[in-house]
Amino acid sequence: MIAEENKLMSQKTFVPFTKIAVLGAGTMGSQIAAHLANAGARVLLLDIPASAKDEADKTQKISKNSIVDGAFKRMKSLKPDPLFTSSTASRIQTGNFDDDLSELANMDWVIEVVVERLDIKQSLLSRVERVIGSDTIVSTNTSGIPIAAIASGLSEDLKRRFLGTHFFNPPRYLPLMEVIPTQDTDPDVLERISAFARVFLGKGVVEAKDVPYFIGNRIGIFALLVSIEEGKRLGLTIAEVDTLTGPIVGRPRSGTYRTADVVGLDVMKSVIENLYAAIPDDESRKVFSTPPELDSLIEAGALGAKTRAGYYKKKDGVICSIDPTTNEYMPPSESTLSELPDIWSTGKLRDRLRALYASKSRSGDFFRSTLHRVLAYAARRIPEITEHPYRIDQAIRWGFAWELGPFQICDAIGYDVVCKGIEASGESMPTWFHDMTRAGHDGFYSPGQKPLEEGSAVSPPDVYSPRDVSYTLIRKQEDELGLASYTPGKAEKWLNENAQFRVSGDGVAVLEFRSKANTMGAGVLAAIQEAISLVEGDSDLRGLIIANEGNNFSVGANLAELATTLEAGQFDAVSDAVKTFQDTVQSVRYARKPVVVAVHQRVLGGATELVMSCPNPVAASESYLGLVELGVGLIPAGSGTMRLAKYAADRAPNLFPSEIQAVLAPLFEQVAMAKVSSSARNAQEMLYLSNHAPISMRADRRIYVAHQEVLRLSSHGYYPPVAGGDFMVGGKDTGAALNMMAYQYLQGGFMSEYDYELACAVSYVISGGSLNGPQKVTEQYILDLERETFMRLVGQKKTQDRITHLLQYNKPLRN
Repeated sequence: MIAEENKLMSQKTFVPFTKIAVLGAGTMGSQIAAHLANAGARVLLLDIPASAKDEADKTQKISKNSIVDGAFKRMKSLKPDPLFTSSTASRIQTGNFDDDLSELANMDWVIEVVVERLDIKQSLLSRVERVIGSDTIVSTNTSGIPIAAIASGLSEDLKRRFLGTHFFNPPRYLPLMEVIPTQDTDPDVLERISAFARVFLGKGVVEAKDVPYFIGNRIGIFALLVSIEEGKRLGLTIAEVDTLTGPIVGRPRSGTYRTADVVGLDVMKSVIENLYAAIPDDESRKVFSTPPELDSLIEAGALGAKTRAGYYKKKDGVICSIDPTTNEYMPPSESTLSELPDIWSTGKLRDRLRALYASKSRSGDFFRSTLHRVLAYAARRIPEITEHPYRIDQAIRWGFAWELGPFQICDAIGYDVVCKGIEASGESMPTWFHDMTRAGHDGFYSPGQKPLEEGSAVSPPDVYSPRDVSYTLIRKQEDELGLASYTPGKAEKWLNENAQFRVSGDGVAVLEFRSKANTMGAGVLAAIQEAISLVEGDSDLRGLIIANEGNNFSVGANLAELATTLEAGQFDAVSDAVKTFQDTVQSVRYARKPVVVAVHQRVLGGATELVMSCPNPVAASESYLGLVELGVGLIPAGSGTMRLAKYAADRAPNLFPSEIQAVLAPLFEQVAMAKVSSSARNAQEMLYLSNHAPISMRADRRIYVAHQEVLRLSSHGYYPPVAGGDFMVGGKDTGAALNMMAYQYLQGGFMSEYDYELACAVSYVISGGSLNGPQKVTEQYILDLERETFMRLVGQKKTQDRITHLLQYNKPLRN
């Protein structure tokens, strides 16, 4: 599937959109503008002009931009943050339709995101057409209005440059963007928008037909309503339904009812009613009916999260859920689904899905019935909403954050097993499905099937197997991209139980580590050192990528190993382990061939130290880096503290201690407060990620980007950073100044007494230890201080309590 997503970029090189206008500054419009700014574009955000409502307003000379400026301000305060960094907002200019519409003449792309009313959209677009440039592309963001109807009043010329672009909320975090061409849309326009969205916005682009609610909402809303129906039929509580439609089946923690609360119950009702009206010929139309309790909640003003009451409401500090039979909020009761612990214990998602499907329990009944209904409905919508099953899977995964779409779930459980279950359930399946079964297909994603080409007109039953979903990291990210070859075999082996070493056809090696939670324990560290040795010792190998495809790159050092060693009283072994960690990180920095660490999602503690030391890292835009060791009573001792001290000396305008201290202070604060970056861009501002590091807006392109980075560095003639050399630290006076900063946090109630003691330990190391004054030191001098201080702290009871608490409860202890 990734091959299809990226094939456009391999065939053609499009000039990116650098000037984009967003018309409509509501919840979606302002966040779309924010994400366009995240990509680096200059954005013009326009909305209707404000007008004085009464004489009092007139005397105050209300700004015509007050509506758009207010929306812009609200967007900046949203959580999670729509912007990568606070400075990103400076790329957004606000204005109004009366004064600033003429600015559209300079825009590359104009996105209309006004209220969901056909007449308003058409009226605005007629004004837009009079001012835009001859090459400007125009798109509409709509959930359900037919794109052809919106375009009906446009000129033939603009119709060729017009299409639907349906972003999902929140645009920064949900990757799905449905592109909906009309019969008049120029294919080159569709290609350019799709390519830009994939590469520069990080979107998973799915081409949809111009039918009611396209693909994602048509199937996603059906799945939500079916879950509500089946939960009631089986007597499940609201909380139990959310449990059964949450992480246990690879979906978000919000499940079903919490998702409705987040969306807004009034919005949900509107979508359901509009869908019902728009699909008179849908055989399952009756499913799109508003649940009775939804109407009752809306009448009571309980609209979900925005009113702090919906299906859930916090009462006296307890999160209660509505009882649909009484419309009363009830405190949580003990779950009757006693089989779930056993389901969880089976292991990974595919194992859990198989166990749940086979379970002779209410949980199993619920899962089977909802899967059968959703899968059958999705199959019946082919070819109405799309020609291809995998596009439905993509839309549900990217738009609703499911780990697997319905057709993938079928294959994961077992195609034959689910087919028999559907037949027994009485759900009707389309002709193409029966043809596929008779033809002997063993799944929708059978291994070995030739990749489906972009734009293919092939219709069922020839498209059941567009991709082998069992491919591992290299195949997913190199071969599927269609942009790099992969020749398995040479030097392809497990270095140990935690890490696999592979080589692509053009000599780029990849070390994929797969330890529990991707922690960096002894096995991973040994594999990194061995992989570097293998690459350096083979003249056919051009460099190394260190990566994995876990939910997070790494949460840091293996605390379980540390706790076990401490419990055995083997403090010398702990010291040796810290030294090994330091040596491994330094070997990445000073490797004689390029080493690229490619990260994504959480990159914490020792993993951040690995990135800081890597001369040429690559990061997905949604990467969250932080030196968080103080949370477990320790300091960064894998070279992170040393690296910050050196950064301060290198970036200071001169070697005066006061100048070095000015650079060092905010870096010290980051460590003392265990701050984590909000994005890869923010990590660059925090100096956890180098400013020259390529950032991939699309997480699943990071390996390809890293691959190209290795090839570039190798082709240019790679020379590692020069080892050795000294740098200036401030000594005791700088340490005292940093301690005073920490003391202010203690006095303000932002730190505990032990947090303050730990912060002082950081200041001791980062300022050079017991040096009486400014002095130049070596990297090894600070590394030794890191290790000595780490060993002093690891023997403290409060530190050991913090480590134990985190391992037991997965939450930090601030003792």
